[in-house]
Amino acid sequence: MRGLAADFPSRDISFNEYDVMFTLSTCPEWRLRLRDLNRHVLLTQPSVSRLVDRLVSRGYLRKLGDPEDRRGAIVELTTAGFEVFRRVAALHMNSITEHVGDALSEDELKQLTELCDRLRTGITRDHG
Repeated sequence: MRGLAADFPSRDISFNEYDVMFTLSTCPEWRLRLRDLNRHVLLTQPSVSRLVDRLVSRGYLRKLGDPEDRRGAIVELTTAGFEVFRRVAALHMNSITEHVGDALSEDELKQLTELCDRLRTGITRDHG
């Protein structure tokens, strides 16, 4: 992970900003409550809030009031933000390929994906 972060292929967004945008890109309507977003990224709550505010100021995210909880906020990936994310994702995939290379076979990659999905789902159930 350190190697991937150090070689992150974009000057438009940081590795952590990419992580937030990736998470939102997997959500229905590209939206997620801010408190739920905090559970999905490896940053402290204040760091996530500052990062979201930076991305909002650049037009990549939109911050909306939570209709179910007036104290909360919903964070939404904008179309412009998705376009930046998608462009950076292609570059990032090339970087991952360079780091991982041919270390795993196709079957091993599928198995790793399944295991990671099971871990992610288990973590979500425990904290959700």
